[in-house]
Amino acid sequence: VILGIADHDLAQTISIVEAARSHRSQGLVIVGGLRANADLLSGLQSAIDDYRRATGAGVALVGQGVLDVASIAPANREASAALARALVGLGHRTYAILTGPHDHLTARDRAAGFAEGLAGIGEIVARVEGDFTRDGGYAAMTELLSDGARPDVVFAVNDVMAVGALAAARDAGVAVPGDVRVAGFDDIPTLRDIVPSLTTVRVPLERIGEVAVSLVLGEDSPDVSATQEYEVVLRDSTT
Repeated sequence: VILGIADHDLAQTISIVEAARSHRSQGLVIVGGLRANADLLSGLQSAIDDYRRATGAGVALVGQGVLDVASIAPANREASAALARALVGLGHRTYAILTGPHDHLTARDRAAGFAEGLAGIGEIVARVEGDFTRDGGYAAMTELLSDGARPDVVFAVNDVMAVGALAAARDAGVAVPGDVRVAGFDDIPTLRDIVPSLTTVRVPLERIGEVAVSLVLGEDSPDVSATQEYEVVLRDSTT
């Protein structure tokens, strides 16, 4: 097994695919949101095609279907909309979104879905871009709070950004959930140690990985429908 970490960098992803080809790996799973960069996406497609020609092996992508490979993605847009509606149901009316990078396709889908869920029932008062990381969430939340914004809820498009946002609020002396509330997306295991417990969306990440491997290995009819399941999990950070 070869494991490569690209950190949302398409050029690094291409290098990892090329390494898999040189090692003649027997299958390739690419996991994570891609960037809206036509040239680099074309380069990644070429690297995948070279890999398939050299190895005859299968390839699957966990992410948006923007490449000519079997693709599976969580229900990012639908689940974010459901989260928005659930938060409105708690009585919250004003929202800020920590959007992630503007060209990150997963971040785009989640921010757009959240806005769709609020349409006509909640108001987005701020959007702040930041890296798709803990430090990106910290910086984006710091920028938001420094402008004096105090929306009812801050939605970070993934949990690691939300963890950074919680830390930024704490360092700024802003109480969560007393002064502002925070929500994320993914329900990563790290959240077990976070106080206050974080409202988020749980998606079947393990099942998505299993289906991706089934597609790579050419197994018959994996249950792709199960990868679209999600659950809004309301916790202390938005009470």
